[in-house]
Amino acid sequence: MKKSGILMIIGSALLLGLFVFPLWNIQLEAPQYPDPLGMNIYISGIEGEEEFDIQNIDGINHYIGMKKIPTPAEMWEFNTFPLVIGGMAALGALLGILGFFKVIHPNWFLGWLILMTVLGILGMMDFNNWLTDYGTDLDPKAIMKLTDSEGNPLSYKPPLLGSDKILNFTAHSYPKAGAYLMFVGMLLTLVAWWIGKKAKGNEAR
Repeated sequence: MKKSGILMIIGSALLLGLFVFPLWNIQLEAPQYPDPLGMNIYISGIEGEEEFDIQNIDGINHYIGMKKIPTPAEMWEFNTFPLVIGGMAALGALLGILGFFKVIHPNWFLGWLILMTVLGILGMMDFNNWLTDYGTDLDPKAIMKLTDSEGNPLSYKPPLLGSDKILNFTAHSYPKAGAYLMFVGMLLTLVAWWIGKKAKGNEAR
């Protein structure tokens, strides 16, 4: 159980990387922008890849009626997600310590992983809902009002994952370092559960 406890501590500690590194990145690529405009999405806010990227994206969005990139004060997620991630990291570390001293069964590690997976799925669903609202809730007084062949307003929703064409832009949406650290951390907790369960089985013989 000592080895599994250490892995559990390390795995949950990797979540703290989300406080330093971006979780997701969206880039807008177009002929008039040799260097793509990009924004890094952290658990506590959104920042441009370059100094004026957010300002330029907001300027483009203004013409088609899209909202400005939200500030942390304008989205409850940017206040809640740091608390959730910090809490899950602390809980995982506590479980790892208790597992190290054989106070709890390794199935607690699996329970933590299931809870973290559910929270991750809910977070992605919330992110997708935000992208949908961001790309479809347009200002009716916008300078440019573009419609499809049936007369419906165009959707400017960036893809949740992958690349998609939006007017003359190609939008790219992919995970960044924070997401990879979280994934590795969750994988380590799965390994910790498997090793701990195996050790418990050997002790019972």
